[in-house]
Amino acid sequence: MKTKSSKVAVLAIFTAVTVVLQIISYFVKIGTFNLSLVLIPIVLIGVMYGPKYSGYLGLVFGIITYLAAMVGVDLGGNVLFNVSPLILLALCLTKGFLCGFVSGLLSNKIARKNITLGTVVGALTAPIVNTGVFLIFAFLGFNDVMYQWANGTNILVYVIIGLVGINFVIELLINIIFSPSIMRVIKATKRYTNS
Repeated sequence: MKTKSSKVAVLAIFTAVTVVLQIISYFVKIGTFNLSLVLIPIVLIGVMYGPKYSGYLGLVFGIITYLAAMVGVDLGGNVLFNVSPLILLALCLTKGFLCGFVSGLLSNKIARKNITLGTVVGALTAPIVNTGVFLIFAFLGFNDVMYQWANGTNILVYVIIGLVGINFVIELLINIIFSPSIMRVIKATKRYTNS
């Protein structure tokens, strides 16, 4: 029973952290891009508890993303919301859930043998899936908007390099640097508290 209640407590803490980090990301920018730290708790919970938990946190991330677009905190998201709220809802929930679930699935299995490698795999997988799903929806659900935003330039080049390229690289680097570092702290703390 203690293990189940401690998992619930950890999940509650990680849920709160996910919500706070996603909200903060709308206000902290690197140039024109949001500084997104939200994938870190998703990766960490996936390494520790598996894809069910990281998929759940991904859904929390997706819900906050959708709400921010709906109320206009995320201006680009708000444009997409005004074009099609249902497609945007599907986009936010799908990319959030899949980035969490897939990264948790891969990282948790690897972490059983090597926690650092598992964390790195999760840190790589989450932004790749998150961005990949966004690209699929951008071209299938919001192609007209992407064409307008490209403003006459090649739409593929605009979306991949201009819209998601720099943001993806920043998100990937943040995850690769911070997720394994924080996991080491969690591992050390766990070892300390168990002794």
